Amino acid sequence: MVILDFLKDILSEPAFLMGLIACAGLLALKSPAHKVMTGTLGPILGYLMLSAGAGVIVANLDPLAQMIEKGFHITGVVPNNEAVTSVAQQILGVETMSILVVGLLFNLIIARLTRFKYIFLTGHHSFFMACLLSAVLGALDFKGVLLILIGGFILGAWSAISPAIGQRYTLKVTDGDEIAMGHFGSLGYYLAAWIGDLIGKESQSTEDIQVSEKWNFLRNTTISTALIMIVFYLIAAIAAGGDFVSSISGGKNPFIFAILSGLQFAVGVAIVYAGVRMILADLIPAFEGVSTKLIPNAVPAVDCAVFFPYAPTAVIIGFAFSFLGGLIGMFILGAIGGVLIIPGMVPHFFCGATAGIFGNATGGRKGAILGSFVNGLFLAFLPAMLLPVLGNLGFSNTTFGDFDFAVLGILLGRMGEFAQSIGVYVIVGVLLAVLIMPSLMSKSQEAINNHE
Repeated sequence: MVILDFLKDILSEPAFLMGLIACAGLLALKSPAHKVMTGTLGPILGYLMLSAGAGVIVANLDPLAQMIEKGFHITGVVPNNEAVTSVAQQILGVETMSILVVGLLFNLIIARLTRFKYIFLTGHHSFFMACLLSAVLGALDFKGVLLILIGGFILGAWSAISPAIGQRYTLKVTDGDEIAMGHFGSLGYYLAAWIGDLIGKESQSTEDIQVSEKWNFLRNTTISTALIMIVFYLIAAIAAGGDFVSSISGGKNPFIFAILSGLQFAVGVAIVYAGVRMILADLIPAFEGVSTKLIPNAVPAVDCAVFFPYAPTAVIIGFAFSFLGGLIGMFILGAIGGVLIIPGMVPHFFCGATAGIFGNATGGRKGAILGSFVNGLFLAFLPAMLLPVLGNLGFSNTTFGDFDFAVLGILLGRMGEFAQSIGVYVIVGVLLAVLIMPSLMSKSQEAINNHE
């Protein structure tokens, strides 16, 4: 149990995971000791910086969500990965951690033996997916070693397949930097990019928006983010009323609290950008060692926030229109008698922003706007469809917030209800066929789809 706990703590920390991969790559390249040390610490510190910035963002999004709920009289379910995971951990802790470890091993084996060369480095999302898989498979009467092996295989397979599905879009976003999407909102981002491809051929990039010289300060991402978020907070504070805002702010003046929250949010975004730059500066060179010596042609799949600096204006546009899509989705669910899914600020910021970036990469402003809006609609409808599945498992009134969790959870749950264990084996068989077929069709050793 001590070893299992140690592995759990290492594998659930993306910072250590990135550091270990970077260290292995640098050792494979026979780099000198001081370069191994700095090249290992760089990604670790960069990810901790990214996490610190994300923590600031999340801490400031929480009161905004409360003010919106109070001011606009909305009650319902707020999708939250952390909440459903904490509930599941009380029942399925050992199974979840075992699936996490086995899933990582399967991911490495798949990357070594197939053309799906993508190594998934976002440990906390692997942890959330392991939790979902342990819950759904457990409810379908899978137990013990079989549950862990099937759950681990599905986790490892999806960790390699999901980055590959939209890698040609990811390369457009990064302008050829060989990193991949390692985040389980990926299907929403690729959908946004596909929509951008359809509607935005001639549309100007969000990053090329012409700004008059007197408004040139808006090109400073931190300042423009601060100004936009201050407006958001002020509207929410006015709608919620001074008494309520004072109750959640420790007695601060509502307007001062709103302005400070908007400014702190912008600081969080700036810290994320700084952390991303630090990660990429050391991780990509170190990954050459992994790809040349250990797993030929390996591609690192990294957190969605790593893509924010590639299109900072699309980040804000994506958040705004994803949130709008979530609101409209909530009203549609209310009109048809469904469960109200209140737009969660965290998924709409991180997933909406990333959908905006991917939509912009293929369809400019039009792609960023419509792609993130459609992503927001799905972030309302998919959690609503997943809720009954999780409710049947005893996790009522809580649901996962991101795209891939909902799709896999609904698919496994419904296939299991329809055909019991046979339905799950069919899904495993399909994943296995997807992994093997590219190697049978081509002798190339390049990572599949890793070209524009």
